[in-house]
Amino acid sequence: MPLKVAVQMDPIEGINIEGDTTFLMMEQAQARGHSLFAYLTESLGMEDGKVLARGRDVAVQRVKGDHARLGDFRRVELAEFDVVLMRQDPPYDMRYIDATFFLEAIHPRTLVVNNPAEVRNAPEKLFVTKFPDLQPPTLITWDREAIHEFRARHGDVVVKPLNAKGGSGVTRHLADDPNLPALLELHAELSEEPVIIQKFLPAVSQGDKRIILVDGEAVGAINRIPEKGQIRSNMAVGGRPEPVDLTARDREICGRIGPELKARGLMFVGIDVIGGYLTEINVTSPTGAVALKRFSGVDAAEIMWERIEAVRAQV
Repeated sequence: MPLKVAVQMDPIEGINIEGDTTFLMMEQAQARGHSLFAYLTESLGMEDGKVLARGRDVAVQRVKGDHARLGDFRRVELAEFDVVLMRQDPPYDMRYIDATFFLEAIHPRTLVVNNPAEVRNAPEKLFVTKFPDLQPPTLITWDREAIHEFRARHGDVVVKPLNAKGGSGVTRHLADDPNLPALLELHAELSEEPVIIQKFLPAVSQGDKRIILVDGEAVGAINRIPEKGQIRSNMAVGGRPEPVDLTARDREICGRIGPELKARGLMFVGIDVIGGYLTEINVTSPTGAVALKRFSGVDAAEIMWERIEAVRAQV
């Protein structure tokens, strides 16, 4: 049965269809006979208990520069849709959190992917701490003294903002690097959030593996290779995707976290694995599906829609 699908996303006009996972999801939905409506987070509203959004009906096509045909703006009640894809990019800030409260009011009568309450409860760099034996040595804190003590124990470390995206603000600090105090001062001036500090994993030079899980099951992976001299492998900052197979360790990690993802209704998730260590569990708008399809033929978006359709068939 055709589904009415609303997509909460960044402006569709500006996306890069050659690598955008949300576009692939929309393309697959349309191919399966579902209708599409796109809106921005800032158009959300709640009136008399109804969750409303202003957006446009959209048809997509894989034509660079002409990838979206948009209707006129109209205000809709989101409860009238069968599915809402929550796919806007971080930062994971109060606007992001507020949006989860709006969408929680209609879920699961309208199926929101991913479950908005669990997106809120699983910040990507904090959720991974539920599995401390799978991740590298990690500290999350505001306490600068604790940070310096951590570096004294582990030497070469990486510092990350807690709620940024795409590798933004990630820096490496060798054991004798004098710049770490200045960086922490700058961070404190720009943000009230804590930082993450992790033991540096030299294996990142061989790649940062993105594994996609649908409904708690691993469907495939790509390897993201950083540019020479860089530690960040995110494709948003120049990382190069390459085909890669899942190892026994990868399957062990997915087997550990998969049941938790499924139980929480986190249907489309991308995890990051470096040198056999789990570093992030991405639940907001994980990417990598386009490269996965190109390298392996596995269409994670198609698998996702098969699961969504099965859920909606039971309503």
